[in-house]
Amino acid sequence: MARGERIEIEHPDWCKNCGICVSVCPTDILIKGKKIVEIFDLEKCIGCHNCELICPDFVLKVVASDED
Repeated sequence: MARGERIEIEHPDWCKNCGICVSVCPTDILIKGKKIVEIFDLEKCIGCHNCELICPDFVLKVVASDED
């Protein structure tokens, strides 16, 4: 995991709200929303890639944050 990486919902239309990513997030920043998974507190994201790796529909992606 690289410093300054954060999760983003890259393909929201692909999300089935299955919650698998929610269950593997070590910082509990992902929550099941009404229709799709939502990011609750992005500042707590440690960029571990767990959610990106486990998502069966490639909805999530860990990207470099814009912070300098």
